[in-house]
Amino acid sequence: MRTAKIERKTKETQISVALNLDGTGEYTVSTGIGFLDHMLEQLSRHSLIDLDVAATGDLHIDFHHTTEDSGIAIGQAVAKAAGDLKGITRYADALIPMDETLTRVAIDISGRPYLVWKVEFSRDKLGDMDTELFKEWFQAFAQAAGVTLHVETLYGSNNHHIVESCYKGLARALRAALTIDPRKADAVPSTKGTLGGTL
Repeated sequence: MRTAKIERKTKETQISVALNLDGTGEYTVSTGIGFLDHMLEQLSRHSLIDLDVAATGDLHIDFHHTTEDSGIAIGQAVAKAAGDLKGITRYADALIPMDETLTRVAIDISGRPYLVWKVEFSRDKLGDMDTELFKEWFQAFAQAAGVTLHVETLYGSNNHHIVESCYKGLARALRAALTIDPRKADAVPSTKGTLGGTL
């Protein structure tokens, strides 16, 4: 079982994450930010990654630190659980329709972090959460997980659908990319024999 636990404590946030990459999509999520909780639940359910997240942060200031640090901690946990990356499928993509919205997410679990974010919102907030913070979460996750991540909403008008399709797309892409390929279960999927930094 590919599992990990991460504890992240700063002067701004305290976050604990436990996950199982080979789970069934069970989750317990509490960040103090209702909309973020909803997105992380979607991430767990559609990736089949069991996810336990408990976060407290300086929400009296704003939601930035808790959002970013939860992305960091979850990304670190994914990287730790994935280990040496032997046998993973590595590349994957997902095309997620949600009513009028269509979002494409592509991932390379490479050890080389990079985010391309082509997502636009027509509102500044969803609930109490600033929509600009979703990019911060994806950036933090990609950096900490060591993945190349491309997220693009091809079209859509409902802001809730747009952001939810991004998280569901990440979930489905992660699920496929982290799947062990039985034909090469003992090998790192790179001609160099290693992942991270140079390929």
